[in-house]
Amino acid sequence: MLTLLSKAAISILMSASTLANPANPTTPKALPFGASAFVTVDNQIRVSVSKEADVPVEVLLRTADHQVVFRQNLGRKDQKVALKLNVDELSDGKYELEVRSSEGSIRKQLELSTQPVQQTSRVVAVQ
Repeated sequence: MLTLLSKAAISILMSASTLANPANPTTPKALPFGASAFVTVDNQIRVSVSKEADVPVEVLLRTADHQVVFRQNLGRKDQKVALKLNVDELSDGKYELEVRSSEGSIRKQLELSTQPVQQTSRVVAVQ
């Protein structure tokens, strides 16, 4: 039986604003942008950023030891941007996706792992 290896983004665990409202530390400050990320059927990461104000935004993908493996700067005039990150060449491990501006950031934790996938074989017999 043939064993294939498939790269899979296992989980996008958390999304949180990292700046808090100084008046109430339990209430996050509203950011001038929104971001979402999901895994596509071909195991790529799709990131969408929608801005409400003319602020520059930066999209980063970092390894667990904070090495930047992807960086994209979005200008002030870019209101809606969709990015597709191909993670086939990245090694297995934990990564952090961060979308940030000068007013705060949104971070998402993800993990890449290679899992063996078994391919079923079909046997045809003639009697």
